[in-house]
Amino acid sequence: MSTLLPQTLSPETLAPETLADLVAADTAHHLHPFADMKDQLEHGVRVITRGEGVHVWDGEGKKYLDAFAGLWCVNVGYGRREISEAVFAQMNQLPFYNTFFGTTTVPTARLAAKICSHAGPSINHVFFTNSGSEANDTWLRLARVYWATRGKPKKTVVVSRHNAYHGSTVAGASLGGMRHMHEQAGSLVPDIVHIGQPYWYAEGGDMTPEAFGLARARELEETIRRIGADRIAAFVAEPIQGSGGVIVPPSTYWPEIQRICRKHDILLVTDEVVCGFGRLGEWFGFQHYGLEPDFCPIAKGLSSGYVPIAGVLVSDRVADVLMKDAGQIAHGFTYSGHPVAAAAALANLEIIEREGLVERVRDDIGPYFAKAWGGLADHVLVGEAVSVGLLGAIQLVLDKTTRKRFTKPEDIGMIVRNFCFRDGVILRAAADRILISPPLIISRDEVDQVVATVRGVLDFVAAELSSD
Repeated sequence: MSTLLPQTLSPETLAPETLADLVAADTAHHLHPFADMKDQLEHGVRVITRGEGVHVWDGEGKKYLDAFAGLWCVNVGYGRREISEAVFAQMNQLPFYNTFFGTTTVPTARLAAKICSHAGPSINHVFFTNSGSEANDTWLRLARVYWATRGKPKKTVVVSRHNAYHGSTVAGASLGGMRHMHEQAGSLVPDIVHIGQPYWYAEGGDMTPEAFGLARARELEETIRRIGADRIAAFVAEPIQGSGGVIVPPSTYWPEIQRICRKHDILLVTDEVVCGFGRLGEWFGFQHYGLEPDFCPIAKGLSSGYVPIAGVLVSDRVADVLMKDAGQIAHGFTYSGHPVAAAAALANLEIIEREGLVERVRDDIGPYFAKAWGGLADHVLVGEAVSVGLLGAIQLVLDKTTRKRFTKPEDIGMIVRNFCFRDGVILRAAADRILISPPLIISRDEVDQVVATVRGVLDFVAAELSSD
């Protein structure tokens, strides 16, 4: 195998020998995230070479409609020259300078102001990181500094939810509630406890969604009574669970959570890594649910994934304490507020503003998508088809009337997902739920194409199951 790969590759189809070299190099040297290495060695990797709009192409020239926006993140679509030109200009002007020691850069300062201009009147500060995982590490530390500064150093416990995802660093995995991650992590960050998720379809039993939403929210209050409000620093949750299956909470859930946090003086943290920057038809998920959080991890849609950048929105009531009374906070990253990443994010947010993408999701393509995607609920294999804005899921079931699920939910989910991939539409499976999170620029015709592809795959799978 040659280790010298071509410096300039074809924009779409690669020569067979070049593609083979790339696959061999990747297999030999690249450890992939969240991958079964043995399975990957057996089946190889797919090389993606180009993206434009809502489509990507692989090394064999096959075109896919990317209905998952990369990894929940390419909100403005692929191939935006405004972003690449902004990156190029900033690279030539100032490729790097740190934000330590009382310094900043032009795009970093402008980006901080731009983000906060969309966060509402009570959030006017942002701490920059490089990933959503780092953002969750960051607010956890800042929360504990906040309470210690207020003379309450015992308030260190954080309440999260089972099946939540808050990143894959040690702190992020600890905050998340995914069992398999905990089993592999070994020692987790102490003082993090988990309560039930608001997943009515699988866990609601005979309760109405509204009653179930209240019951799951009140698990937080039960936990507060058990541990003590004087020990609990914060409650963290995604407005809508992403990797856990796009779990849309019942309407009663979030108002009760906010009431409980306010009553017991506990910080409210909404993880906006997936839901932020227009995904739900508002700039942030907390705005969709009418919440007033204290911290908000942000990432993904901040730059539409073009360059790694993330951060934490910080409410005024927390920032005032940290800025005036905490002294030096020994936390930060070499690349916090990196000027090139900030320039990319600024260009991305300017596209979202100029093209009215948040409003488009709320008033136009979001409602159209909801109707089209919701139509899949009539399929024999679909228990529910839910969506908010351009974030959705279908629940695969063995029996619609009893909500009986498949014995091996991961298998049925990957079967459906892989057949959709074969047919040119990229979606994601989370156990027996099929997830969708397309770019905010997706057209109505493209929505119809996705839904038609999914229905065709479901028909095929249902026929195969019946024949078995």
